[in-house]
Amino acid sequence: MEKISFALPKGRLFGQTIDILRNAGILKETVSQDTRKLIIESENFRFFVVRSKDVPVYVESGIADFGVAGDDVLDEGNYDVYRPVDLGIGYCRIVVAGKPESRELYENLSNSVKVATKYPKIAGNFFSKKGIKPIVYELYGSVELAPLVGLAPFIVDIVETGTTLKENGLVVIDTIKESTAKLIVNRVSYKTKSQDIFLLINTVESFLGGL
Repeated sequence: MEKISFALPKGRLFGQTIDILRNAGILKETVSQDTRKLIIESENFRFFVVRSKDVPVYVESGIADFGVAGDDVLDEGNYDVYRPVDLGIGYCRIVVAGKPESRELYENLSNSVKVATKYPKIAGNFFSKKGIKPIVYELYGSVELAPLVGLAPFIVDIVETGTTLKENGLVVIDTIKESTAKLIVNRVSYKTKSQDIFLLINTVESFLGGL
């Protein structure tokens, strides 16, 4: 069997994905990210340890057969990959947030709105579908600062516990969508390595369905 390549994000999703593969009986060895190695080899797999936003790039390009990425990453990049399995991990919400007093402004939006976000495509699409022209400021750091200093009254960001919003005096105003991590597959691998690909997908689905 040719080794199957996996692009996995650093951090919690890495460990949770490895746990699923091991508990499903797919991965026999213990694989840890407590190493400086960016490529981790096992008997049947080759794992690439990458940033979460880079995962679909490696899968779409065919460098990796499989990957694990959240809806927030996939929707923002609009990558051409298959999403056969919802792994049910990495749960968060993609939300519109702002100061409590901005709720009234949000409820009465008519023409345009200023939004700060790390997800310009998701934010732009969301407001455009409401018939509102968004002025989107793409930020790479803490977007929570934007409403506090007057850059934009609203932010679009992912929220897990809401603690960071609360500590900065912000609240969730609207939920765009819920997000969980998906098992993604390269389209060419799906055809050329179909036997191994289907076996892994079906095994993971069966394991998750039995939880």
